[in-house]
Amino acid sequence: MKQLPEVNQDIRSRLKDITCFALDMDGTVYLGTKWIEGAVDFLKAVEKAGKQYIFLTNNSSKGPENYVEKLATMGLIVTKDRIVTSGQATISYLKKHYPGKRVYLLGNDLLQREFQEEGILLAENDPEVVVTGFDTSLTYEKLCRVCDHVRAGLPYIATHPDYNCPTEDGFIPDIGSFHELIHASAFRYPDHVVGKPSGDIMDYLAGRAGTSRAETAMVGDRLYTDVAAGVNNGYTGILVLSGEATLADAEEAEVTPDLIFTSVKEMIPFL
Repeated sequence: MKQLPEVNQDIRSRLKDITCFALDMDGTVYLGTKWIEGAVDFLKAVEKAGKQYIFLTNNSSKGPENYVEKLATMGLIVTKDRIVTSGQATISYLKKHYPGKRVYLLGNDLLQREFQEEGILLAENDPEVVVTGFDTSLTYEKLCRVCDHVRAGLPYIATHPDYNCPTEDGFIPDIGSFHELIHASAFRYPDHVVGKPSGDIMDYLAGRAGTSRAETAMVGDRLYTDVAAGVNNGYTGILVLSGEATLADAEEAEVTPDLIFTSVKEMIPFL
């Protein structure tokens, strides 16, 4: 059995050097529409310590404004610059690696509008790049078209890898499920995935926040996305046990968290 860090402890005082906390949302600071106990106190403590927090989500079916609105209904007022999505990070990736290319985007109206507002040229026919997002308006026609483009050998980019998206009523199929279906028909998985656990989204966030890897921590309840995004890319990866992963999961996982806390509330004394 591997050695895990002691729960609710920061023996090496790693958190003192962290200036930016990248926070997963559902399962980390709230569950559905309810705050996890002490989460708001943690956010206040981060600001009191002169540090910053940014919410980081793989969900590309919603834009930053949707999360701003949701948090407002829960009593937290934040601006859009406090939200980073895999959709935003993918736009940045496309501008860097495929500037000016025509993109077929599998995504709902919100994501398509976000891409267009950022200058990405979307094309239904004769695209040069395929991008898959979490399309909550998926149709059979769209599925046929994306499989055709993937089968044709175009560069194939995904916003994130999650198989399921948590909701208040349970799980719904996320983009990873779409990828399995596309693979069954077109025999390819994405060439590149931008969202967690990829370093692309973490580097995009650090650039937005003006921090370095050594100063940034990724905090989340999923080992294979949140914690892996931190640990595998030179950031501090922190597991909270308030959502999906358990301590037993951490013992079996390939990735080992740098720190483990039962909830973000337990991090407050170490800030």
